[in-house]
Amino acid sequence: QVQLVESGGGLVHTGGSLRLSCVVSGTFSSINSMSWYRQTPGQQRELIAIISRDWLTNYAESVKGRATISRDNAKNTVTLQMSSLKPEDTGVYYCNANIRLKSLGFYEPHWGPGAQVTVAS
Repeated sequence: QVQLVESGGGLVHTGGSLRLSCVVSGTFSSINSMSWYRQTPGQQRELIAIISRDWLTNYAESVKGRATISRDNAKNTVTLQMSSLKPEDTGVYYCNANIRLKSLGFYEPHWGPGAQVTVAS
């Protein structure tokens, strides 16, 4: 069984910064891409940052220049650092990882339970 757990959410003031971390645990063969999504009330979950296994990254326009995604393949972790936070960055941040289980020959997405981030003006 695979588990993803986020940490680092909370209340941040406008202009501040945050660091979210996600650790993958359990039994699996490998992890492919890892990413962070954000969901605000009434909106669909939005991909904001993604990193490949060989550290290629891509960002949503809404966070480009303010966000940095990184990963540690040895520790099965992915981190999102964001700065210059705005009230519109408020939402639940979800960690996602494409994981190949030992019993499967393909990758499938796994999600963390989410971490609330509130940016107060």
